[in-house]
Amino acid sequence: MAAIPIYTTSAMRKLEGLAGAASPTPTLMERAGAAAAEYARELCGDKTKDVLVVAGPGNNGGDAWVAAAHLSEGFHRVVVLDAGGGTPKATEARAAREGFASRGGKIAAQWPEGLNAALIVDGLLGVGLARDVEAPFSATIARMNAGAAPILAVDVPSGLDSASGAIRGIAVRATRTLTFLAHKVGLHTGDGIDCRGELELDDLGAGDEVMREAHGFLLTPESVASWLAPRPRNSHKGDFGSLAIIGGNRGMVGAALLAGRAGLACGAGKVRLGLLTPDPPAADFGQPELMLGSVDDALEFEVIVAGPGAGQSPSATSVSMFERSVLPALFASARPIVLDADALNAIAYNDALRRQLIDKRQAPTLLTPHPGEAARLLGRKTAEVQAHRLESALELAQRLHAHVVLKGAGSICAFPDGRWSVNTTGNPGLAAAGSGDVLAGMIGALLAQGLDPERALQYAVCLHGAAADACVARGIGPTGLTASAVIGEVAPLVNRWIAFGAGKS
Repeated sequence: MAAIPIYTTSAMRKLEGLAGAASPTPTLMERAGAAAAEYARELCGDKTKDVLVVAGPGNNGGDAWVAAAHLSEGFHRVVVLDAGGGTPKATEARAAREGFASRGGKIAAQWPEGLNAALIVDGLLGVGLARDVEAPFSATIARMNAGAAPILAVDVPSGLDSASGAIRGIAVRATRTLTFLAHKVGLHTGDGIDCRGELELDDLGAGDEVMREAHGFLLTPESVASWLAPRPRNSHKGDFGSLAIIGGNRGMVGAALLAGRAGLACGAGKVRLGLLTPDPPAADFGQPELMLGSVDDALEFEVIVAGPGAGQSPSATSVSMFERSVLPALFASARPIVLDADALNAIAYNDALRRQLIDKRQAPTLLTPHPGEAARLLGRKTAEVQAHRLESALELAQRLHAHVVLKGAGSICAFPDGRWSVNTTGNPGLAAAGSGDVLAGMIGALLAQGLDPERALQYAVCLHGAAADACVARGIGPTGLTASAVIGEVAPLVNRWIAFGAGKS
């Protein structure tokens, strides 16, 4: 399956210009309004029902006026709340308003009390939103959300920052969103996933222009499934690499165990734990295939995951050794490394370590921060990272010369050359202890099997979310979903993906 492109707000502006110039008539607004009307008809069903269209002052409102005109021609009883409070700016929007009014369409300046709308079409605010929503638009959004009618958002839910997925004060909670030309970042990350409802795309006939201009793509199971090939029958464990997990300080051995178990489930040939605790267990009796040993033994393996459960206390001898000896040795090595959890905190708080990472590192480095860790690495607040998720991930990738996944709703993978992707799998069950350790182990396992770092990161992120989705589909979670349960879905799922990618299913 071809990759699905996704756009930033600034890139969307360029795409709009190219798509409009390539096919000037009908205009993009006319095409968008007609598409919104057709989708609204399908949602509403009965043509005799009332539809409330909320039209704002900008181009999004123009789309709404065109949609209202088309809906009124189809015998729907349409009321337009003219939240723009005047003549629309766009020529085609003005024509649609005049045509709607000439046919006796109802235009309201205030919220139409007593209207029993079967559907609300949200065309209040669009992708150009650059500040928090203020009155009277905030009150209009609150009224839309308070009603029982389903809401169809035109392009993006009003009040949602289409660039970041952040809510700008208040946002429409849409039942469905019909977005145009291409997917927007804010619809797939942060609060956008909750605000958008079910998502549909109409490219308005832009076709190949959308793919040519894209620098970011959506991660879906279909788009990554072919990246791992079926295994030959004549295989041995050495063909699938060796993975070491370094971490697991006193009281946190479980983090390293989870990462190691996930590495085995994801197909690494051999997995060894280099535990930092002074009193390590003799074996993992829940997963006896794991090898437990010293940090020195672990450093000899082909791929290293460092950080799960390593601890942060500067008074712990093992942690100071981790920062003083282990991390510098890794940074100077030619092995691919995945830095997770307390390895990230060590870099954030230790300028010398950060310089070693940037100056000495030649081999692939992969980072797995959650928003709080990303904020520490960037020297800013977590809220700032969440308000600029894509930009933060790209900045980390470029500053630290690393492949980065900024975890969260709609995890973002970013690469030093400026390319990026947004994951579409996963659910709130992953907001649980140990989930990040599992992901780190999966990334390491895919590196050990020979996937290039960019693909290993993206495949693991998509697979990790899909494994959590598989748990929920079986009735396990999202509430109460554990990292261990997610590991249990990894091997069955990755084998289905391999078969699908090879055309065997």
